[in-house]
Amino acid sequence: MSQRTKVIELYKTLLHLGKDYPQGYDYFRSRLKKAFLKNKDVTDPEQIKKMIAHGEFVVKEIETLYMLKKYRTLKRRYSDEYK
Repeated sequence: MSQRTKVIELYKTLLHLGKDYPQGYDYFRSRLKKAFLKNKDVTDPEQIKKMIAHGEFVVKEIETLYMLKKYRTLKRRYSDEYK
């Protein structure tokens, strides 16, 4: 898979994750677009590889935060029932 394909796939993944972002999808999308446009002129393959790895780390962090939010919501709902 080419680096260009990986970058596009990463962008789409992050864009999809932005739908549940607490500050809104438009806020997330504009910040994401700005971040990707800032690095559009990078041509060094090693630097691109590092940025892709950082992007994948960010994806995992966002997923973890969403899971934590869902867990806390469920815990709050069910623990309040038994009080």
